[in-house]
Amino acid sequence: MTRPENLQPLFRSLHTIKGVGDKLAALLTRYFGAPDGQEAIVLDVLMHMPSGVVDRRRQVGIAEAYLNQIVTLRLHIDRHQPPPRGKPHVPHRVFAHDDTGDMQLVFFRAQGGWVERALPIGEERYVSGQIGFFNGEKQITHPDYVVEPDKFETLPLVEPVYPLTNGLSSKALAKLVRQAVDTVPDLPEWIAPETMEKRNWPGFARAMRMVHLPESPDQAELWSPARQRLAYDEYLAGQITLQLVRSSMVSARGVARSFTGAISERIAAALPFSLTEGQQEALVEIRADLAAPDRMSRLLQGDVGSGKTVVALMAMAAMAESGAQSALMAPTELLASQHYRTIQPLCEAAGLRCALLTGKMPAAERRSIRAGLADGAISIAVGTHALFQSDIAFHDLGLTVVDEQHRFGVHQRLALSDKGRHTDLLVMTATPIPRTLVLTHFGDMAVSVLREKPRGRQPIDTAVMSIGDYDRVVSRLQTRLAEGAQAYWVCPLVEESETLEVVSAEDRFAELQTVFGDEVALVHGRMSAAAKQDVMQRFKDNEIKLLVATTVIEVGVDVPNATIMIIEHAERFGLAQLHQLRGRVGRGSQRSACLLLYKDPLSETAKARLETIKSTEDGFLIAERDLELRGQGDVLGTRQSGMPGYRLAVPDVHRHLLEFAHDEAKELMQRNPALTGPDGEAARTLLYLFRKDLAIPLIRAG
Repeated sequence: MTRPENLQPLFRSLHTIKGVGDKLAALLTRYFGAPDGQEAIVLDVLMHMPSGVVDRRRQVGIAEAYLNQIVTLRLHIDRHQPPPRGKPHVPHRVFAHDDTGDMQLVFFRAQGGWVERALPIGEERYVSGQIGFFNGEKQITHPDYVVEPDKFETLPLVEPVYPLTNGLSSKALAKLVRQAVDTVPDLPEWIAPETMEKRNWPGFARAMRMVHLPESPDQAELWSPARQRLAYDEYLAGQITLQLVRSSMVSARGVARSFTGAISERIAAALPFSLTEGQQEALVEIRADLAAPDRMSRLLQGDVGSGKTVVALMAMAAMAESGAQSALMAPTELLASQHYRTIQPLCEAAGLRCALLTGKMPAAERRSIRAGLADGAISIAVGTHALFQSDIAFHDLGLTVVDEQHRFGVHQRLALSDKGRHTDLLVMTATPIPRTLVLTHFGDMAVSVLREKPRGRQPIDTAVMSIGDYDRVVSRLQTRLAEGAQAYWVCPLVEESETLEVVSAEDRFAELQTVFGDEVALVHGRMSAAAKQDVMQRFKDNEIKLLVATTVIEVGVDVPNATIMIIEHAERFGLAQLHQLRGRVGRGSQRSACLLLYKDPLSETAKARLETIKSTEDGFLIAERDLELRGQGDVLGTRQSGMPGYRLAVPDVHRHLLEFAHDEAKELMQRNPALTGPDGEAARTLLYLFRKDLAIPLIRAG
């Protein structure tokens, strides 16, 4: 499928714009982040939104121009006072007047006679800039604009302000923007007419003109109809893409499974607790997906300790009843081993063969597991990405379960689902995700949510203290450990940093060793998997009382006897991280405590974070607050994983539009899955406009 002809002007190289040479084109290519090997195009300039507006419409006499105001004055130029020779630090002053008073225009380091040429004595000029005072007289230092009366229309009375980069001037960018706006063609409308009318939105080309060449400041504001319309366009393009991903993953390529219930019943009988209502509801939804002929693509969201692994195991048991295999993939070997230890005894009780496959296992053991997967003797494989290496072949892989899905993007979901011929996909996250982010990143998936914790889980008492109370904390910890408790002590860094005044895990471990001796151990991400595993096992077996760690223990570590969590430099952690870390305790039958140690001074954001964690254990509430405090890219770790951000939409302002975009995309795909006819053509134009390269081949496939 080729790009619509009417979009060609927007996909031209910036070299085709008058005044753009090789140097400026290369600078803009770097600044706009064009894909490797590609030049920046006209569309990049168009999508570069202003960050504010300067209002130059105040045209008054000198007498009515007040301090710090931006004004546009018509001045008569009286005389010049250049700096004395040899004194470049003295400014060039231009004296001018109008009917209401006198003022000066001030220029520093003005060489080459350009000031005299721009402001000739005896002539009139329009001058725009900010009013200042010096020695009781009004002046404008370095006016933004000086224009002749007959060229007044070239002075932008409402001027958008853009983010810039070194070497790119606002005047050069403004000139580029004007040319880019003039090339926007008339495009087929992809938004329903009733929506346009109800929201008073302009068409796409008109919206771009209003934002980039506003006639009044409010036309370019984030909440203006033009800017809201453009934000909605960007959301809609993303949501249509996710719907195309969903339809390509689920459409008519699944297998309708049937279950006997025998294995599931044996696992349920082996569980030391009964399933919560939320777990039972999630299982009903998952089994319905597995029984349907379409492929399952479902996100299982659950707070820390809500029992997602058990739900996944029951889903894998159902798959085994239908004669197919399952794979459970975790992001780290530590977490994969943790999952294996949780489910292996239950599988054994139910007569299911389960195997752990990691990258570092002995060759003979790996060969044996490969053979068991190839001939179907192994029903459930647990591991890391190693599960999907080319030498691993499954006899009949029916279900892939991926843990901590926010670390994988949409591309990986597509690649993963292609590994098995008809594989169903269940992804789990212990990061409670706000609804807006579910739609943004997982709009291609059905969602099940576990809100309650398994019965018997104890509440966690959370306190906030200054690191100045260190001695008191250690003394209290000695008492608790002597009584049989176990504790975590988490630090943000592995080793000492030259740039950050933060206590490292290694330094804290050395200090605590002088008090607790062999009862304290250290674990961090730079240790080998075997060394980490050994320390964790000794902690689990209660040979170690105090574990000093980095955030390597953030996810999945399960030691029910550990009831104390101390987080040092808590002000340096995000809300989601603090919540995950706290969730490592409170997993047994005893009451648990979490202590947040901070170092003064605290920023307002850090105070708000610590207060939030102290006041609630509700992960979904914490996630919403995290979104407010940090912005969406950080909440999901998407800045690190390279998932795209927004260029036109500002989630804090435009979040309310996302659900509308989701609903409209869903409705469009149900009505017109192949995107044919006029509304399909308009939708395809939108996808090309927002460069949704992932979506284009999926339309062709459809």
